[in-house]
Amino acid sequence: MNSFARFGINRGHGLSTACYQRLVCHRGLAESNSFLRTSGFAQQSSRHASLEAGEHKSGHIEAGPNQGIFYFDSIYPQRLQWLLRLPWQSENAVPGLIERLQSRELTANPGKILENAHKESAPFKVEEVLPRLKEGGAFVKFSKQEGVPLSDIEGRVKAYLKENPIRPFWWPFQHVRANLVRGRPWVEDLLFRIPGFRLKVEFLAAQPGSEAAELSQEQLYSLFRPYGRLADVVPQPSDSKVLPKFSFLDFAASRRAVMAKNCMHGYTVPETMGGGPGGTLLKLTYERKPKDHWIKDWLFSHPRIVIPAVAAIVAGITVAIFDPIRTFFIKAHITRTFHVEDNRFWRWFKTQANDLFRRNVEDDPGMEAIWDDRKDNIDQIGAWLMETADTFIVVQGPRGSGKRELVVDQALKHRKHKITIDCKPIQEARGDAATINAAAQEVGYRPIFSWMNSISGLIDLAAQGTTGVKTGFSETLDSQLAKIWNNTATALKSIALEGRRKNDKDAHLSDDEYLEAHPEHRPVVVVDNFLHKSAENSVVYDKIADWAALLTTSNIAHVIFLTNDVSFSKSLSKALPDRVFRQISLSDCSPEVAKRFVITHLDSGVDVEDSDGEGGKKLTPSQRRKDLVELDECISYLGGRLTDLEFLARRIKTGESPKKAVHEIIDQSASEILKMFLIGMEDFGVGAGQNSSSRKWSAEQAWLLIKQLAEQEVLRYNEVLLNGAYSSGGEKVLQALEQAELITILSSNGRPHSIKPGKPVYLPAFKRLSQDQVLSSRLDLSMLTEAIKSENASIDKYENELKLLAALPKQPAALAPRIKWLLAKVAASQTKVESLEKESSVLKKILQEEY
Repeated sequence: MNSFARFGINRGHGLSTACYQRLVCHRGLAESNSFLRTSGFAQQSSRHASLEAGEHKSGHIEAGPNQGIFYFDSIYPQRLQWLLRLPWQSENAVPGLIERLQSRELTANPGKILENAHKESAPFKVEEVLPRLKEGGAFVKFSKQEGVPLSDIEGRVKAYLKENPIRPFWWPFQHVRANLVRGRPWVEDLLFRIPGFRLKVEFLAAQPGSEAAELSQEQLYSLFRPYGRLADVVPQPSDSKVLPKFSFLDFAASRRAVMAKNCMHGYTVPETMGGGPGGTLLKLTYERKPKDHWIKDWLFSHPRIVIPAVAAIVAGITVAIFDPIRTFFIKAHITRTFHVEDNRFWRWFKTQANDLFRRNVEDDPGMEAIWDDRKDNIDQIGAWLMETADTFIVVQGPRGSGKRELVVDQALKHRKHKITIDCKPIQEARGDAATINAAAQEVGYRPIFSWMNSISGLIDLAAQGTTGVKTGFSETLDSQLAKIWNNTATALKSIALEGRRKNDKDAHLSDDEYLEAHPEHRPVVVVDNFLHKSAENSVVYDKIADWAALLTTSNIAHVIFLTNDVSFSKSLSKALPDRVFRQISLSDCSPEVAKRFVITHLDSGVDVEDSDGEGGKKLTPSQRRKDLVELDECISYLGGRLTDLEFLARRIKTGESPKKAVHEIIDQSASEILKMFLIGMEDFGVGAGQNSSSRKWSAEQAWLLIKQLAEQEVLRYNEVLLNGAYSSGGEKVLQALEQAELITILSSNGRPHSIKPGKPVYLPAFKRLSQDQVLSSRLDLSMLTEAIKSENASIDKYENELKLLAALPKQPAALAPRIKWLLAKVAASQTKVESLEKESSVLKKILQEEY
């Protein structure tokens, strides 16, 4: 007899069709029809509810007379609440999913468990099954025969599960447990109520108007210990005024807390068990237990220890991981591993393409004449590179004299391993991050995290404000540059030792001895534009000089400095105080070499077979031009500066005559001088712009030198300093003008002795500017005005002293010479003022009449 027959219920006993369909709808239409055909309606003893929010979405499961509720845990994997957030999820989809899991025996069927536990007992029927996905269990509502105690049913179920343990496949170390629900379970589908180890038990009045009793720890233990082992019972603090009163229950396992919450929520504690006269209603909710973050607290409580330790760890990781990568990229930059132009296949293809199109354009036409003239210098550098002397090679010369081309393109033309470091972009970079980036690009240092320097500086500043001491987390510009140069030194040493073999005759030598014995294997480091704008910041140059000294003294590499500054020995002597530098000074070319350079430049890249001369002789473009007789005179104006000679040759090549070309060059140079040194932005009504604000000289000081050099060509250094315009800070002004290339200061035995124009072409440009009557009058008038102001200030000083002496009650005889001297000074200054004013009036008249 089935369970429906025990209760006298069948299809013909007044059960409506709608009620019948409601009972079978949740098992699937096809399965329900098959089930009913084989077993009849009496076999349909359970149905799966789709109510994650309880019956009628009320949040509760109601049990009527002769009904009860069981809760089974470990039916599903715990915390499956993410299924409820999926787009396809709906209340109708959950029961179907559960049916599929149970049909494949992937999960236990709590309804079947109850039926199997009561096969031989009194009439018993499973009403419905309500799954709890996020808690991993299910509620089972059942009906019993009147008079059968619920404790007997609970005992049979527990005995059955003990004899026939059911273990879930996802965690075979636990088994399904079941307990009778004693309260009124709250079935909620709140997504953020996650089951945990801790339960909050609130004590509410069971009846309106009555007072709830606060249960003690012993009473709570006796109520909740049957559901699992308790870790702790935490009562509400005695001084707490929070209502309603509560306590915390900490279970050893979260599934024990879930079982207790679902079975005891809504349970009314009677008076006999300490619930007070009206009873006490228990309300249970999950509570997140605050974790003891002792590690985090210790770390934040000891910043003086933690922050330096973190900095050390970061530095260690950087050295262990990034330094080998950066060294690899530096080696690739020096050996040009990833440069396509050095690939032999690319060179072959380029050669074939040049032959195909009959093009073979020279990069620097006309330079052969220069290199023939400087062949001794090229050979000297090559000889020095084959020696073991640990000192610097310095090539000094004015800007545009071809220092870099001489060293890199000629002396090191066949040198395989070489690297050129240009100091100009490093020195002109603004800010520490830009300077670090520029230095890294020169040597191929990557990856570079220059932006981290600013962030680490802020962190260090904040830590210093907190702890009161520097943590050393940030790094200065010096330390960052030191890292770049040290990695470069490591790469250079590795390159120098690449050719060493174990079977060499000197294999027994150490690395340092091997490098000292084989200077030809050392790479060459060329430091270009050394001491460029050295007056602004010398940190970069000091670091480079110290690093270069390390390379030479350790026999790692040869170092060649290219500089325009004649006082380079002051900076380099700090790095190598006990060494004599090997120096080559480049000057302007001689007139003969300059003429050959221009002619060779004119003849380059032209097919001479297209033009016939007399008697069928082929003539070059220079031979066909009749105006090249002017070239000697023009070169005397330009001098032997390569940049100016190349500019002249290009203009002549476009069809201009040499005289016209050189006059255009002189006019252009005069315009540059006028704009850079004489006329500031304020003269155009713009205000103090960059040109004027950054100048360390006045227009009058620059004009005095231009005017005197136009007359004498060479000035005495100390004589210029005696002039009133240079009475205050004169030497600094002259150094600034030399840095701006208006003048060149010549030295003898380390002492400046004379002043010349910065470029040979500046001399005719100075003369042209001084011949401009209006410009000369205007600037001379400014100089006279300043001189008049100076003399009037002197007269005021003398007169004030005379007034002080005249105020004395008695004039001592010893003051007579002083008074006579002051009067003579006043008279001389007055005479000079009158003379200057006469000159000023003449200049003003010129400015009023001329344009």
